[in-house]
Amino acid sequence: MATGWRYRLASAAGVVVLTTGAVVVANHPQVQHVLVSLPVLSRLPPTTLTNGALSLAIATALFVVLGACVPLFKPQPRRRLDTLSVAEKRVVLAVVALAAIGYFDYTYRLPRTTLLLLCAILGISIPIWFVVIRGQPKEGAERVVIVGDDPETIEDVLDTLDVPVIGYISPPSPRAVSEQNLPPIGAPDGGRVIGTTRLSDLECLGGLSRLVEVLVTYDVDTAVLAFSQPDRAEFFGTLDTCYEYGVTAKVHRNHADTVLTSDTATDDLVDVDLEPWDWQDYVLKRAFDVVFAAVGLVVLAPVMALVAIAVKLDSEGPVLYSQERTAELGDTFRIYKFRTMLPESDDTTPVDDADNDRITRVGRTLRATHLDELPQLWSILGGQMSVVGPRAAWTDEELHLEQSTNSWRKRWFVRPGLTGLAQVNDATSTAPKEKLRHDLNYIRKQSFWFDLKILVRQLWMVLLDAVRFTR
Repeated sequence: MATGWRYRLASAAGVVVLTTGAVVVANHPQVQHVLVSLPVLSRLPPTTLTNGALSLAIATALFVVLGACVPLFKPQPRRRLDTLSVAEKRVVLAVVALAAIGYFDYTYRLPRTTLLLLCAILGISIPIWFVVIRGQPKEGAERVVIVGDDPETIEDVLDTLDVPVIGYISPPSPRAVSEQNLPPIGAPDGGRVIGTTRLSDLECLGGLSRLVEVLVTYDVDTAVLAFSQPDRAEFFGTLDTCYEYGVTAKVHRNHADTVLTSDTATDDLVDVDLEPWDWQDYVLKRAFDVVFAAVGLVVLAPVMALVAIAVKLDSEGPVLYSQERTAELGDTFRIYKFRTMLPESDDTTPVDDADNDRITRVGRTLRATHLDELPQLWSILGGQMSVVGPRAAWTDEELHLEQSTNSWRKRWFVRPGLTGLAQVNDATSTAPKEKLRHDLNYIRKQSFWFDLKILVRQLWMVLLDAVRFTR
């Protein structure tokens, strides 16, 4: 992938060529005739621009499309799904802007047939162009950096690697340096220069705050993590950045139990499986999540309104209860449920604890019928959760679960779910090893049909719980 001004120039030139060509093709009489021959578009009049009108249409389209694609001219991110998603959003934004301009100023208006064809052509060509231009580096050009704070591990990594290493990135950041009263350092942006003879010839590229800049500037292929502890902030924060920018991540074998791997290799360095599923599976899974959540919110809107009224009338306090949960790669997000306990309670009592006097009368019904979970459909629609996946644990609980089993964080490599294989097998956080076994089994076997099977089982269990409660 080209970097710097060359990438920006090449990507912008491609957009100019594609946009100009799209307007010319969309304006062709034969193409417009094919468009209006479709039954749903038969009432649109074919309109062909000529001479000055065509030139003005091309200029207007170039101005708007180039403006909308400005974020894409920066060489990030490189993951194909991210590139496709961002490019599609930019094309939609450009088409909406063109329609708005034509609505308010007829001088710059593109005919409706031309605008529809332009949307279709650019919606296909621009995402493909950016995927191509951001293609993976050629074989034999592997560029490696080491990210870590443990000198011994970094030295072990250097002995293992058989490719040139650009340098290393080492925390702490400037703020951490001041807090810990560390001696002055000579590396940029707070990067700590590790004073060992073995590493004296290896350039320190800075602190973790420069990680993104280093990955993009040096067009890094592989980042090798060499931390003393696999903590949430630095270790998994680095993995999250590698995932976002399409960089292969490796870890030392000492941390192999903490990450998800695709094999059982016994080498000193282990490949981290940042994307355990194929991109087609991600697309299908996300599409199903959006449809399921959207339909659920619409169909169950009256039920949710009645539940909200019941919660408010039953006891004082807010209708919704929020809690911080762990997301992918150690990130956190806030989920919302209908409140089932008194406001002064923490609302973390197990569902089957029917004798707890802190649970409200309405709350007992909501828990028994699982209706308190309905607001999480918003989290699914927003992309923080999936319908099926490892159940997200609340952040305070994570500390206990991580101590119970060293491999607990392997669950962090996929998006958490509203339900999962562990839930339909009645495995809860009180038995973390059993729960982890089911979650890892799900990650290995995930497919659209497997998700449907789990969802059907979960809905059947919810129905049985509701029937038992009404008896």
